[in-house]
Amino acid sequence: MRINKDMKMAEVIHLNHHLLPVLNRFDIHLGFGERSVETVCLDNKVNVDFFLEIVNTFHDASYFPVRHLQSFKASMLIEYLQKTHAYYLEFKIPEIGKYIHQITHDENMQSTHKKLLNDFFDNYQQELTTHINKEEQRVYPYVIKLENTLNNVNASLEELKALKKYSIHEYEEDHDDVEAKLFDLKNIIIKYLPPSQNNRLLHVILHDIFELERDLNNHGHIEDLILVPIVENMEKLLSERLNKLSYNA
Repeated sequence: MRINKDMKMAEVIHLNHHLLPVLNRFDIHLGFGERSVETVCLDNKVNVDFFLEIVNTFHDASYFPVRHLQSFKASMLIEYLQKTHAYYLEFKIPEIGKYIHQITHDENMQSTHKKLLNDFFDNYQQELTTHINKEEQRVYPYVIKLENTLNNVNASLEELKALKKYSIHEYEEDHDDVEAKLFDLKNIIIKYLPPSQNNRLLHVILHDIFELERDLNNHGHIEDLILVPIVENMEKLLSERLNKLSYNA
């Protein structure tokens, strides 16, 4: 069932409660009453079409409207992706870390297993943070500047040339597959940890890791299949403008 603008927002949550973190990324909070998706989006100054495409890609794994998503501005995508990063670093990863801290303080767990789990999670957290910081500090500012410069009809030749120092292909080639690490973390818990009295807590940890893995997979698809092609097209426009200005200079 596809989510549409005429559905009540409360119905959307009843249909798929996993969408709650996605709504939060749009600064849409609970207390919908009987308002429709369209009304809630308008009240929160959220682009309804963009919202629907994003929630439907989460709701239905087979739905990924590449062409339509590529019609949105890069800055709109980046705002969403940045809020997704904040969700990972400020909430989801600390939450999983808290549960792992609890399970590794079980007196019945061997020290070797404690070290294995703690070290692997710490390494994963560091790798994900490094990956996100690279996007936040290098990639996203470049894309925003590229979009703003192209929107400025009075941009100088020097401004356009400055942007040619960076290419989205560098980002594309060095885009770490952080989801793969989560698969290894799941296997450590599923296959290699001995039976524990805190079996229920292990199930909670696994559930959260599966949820994070799914979220990261969707996040990666938006970056690789939507944002990168949008930026490639902007870089092509940049080259065309540069050639035109250089010819007329």
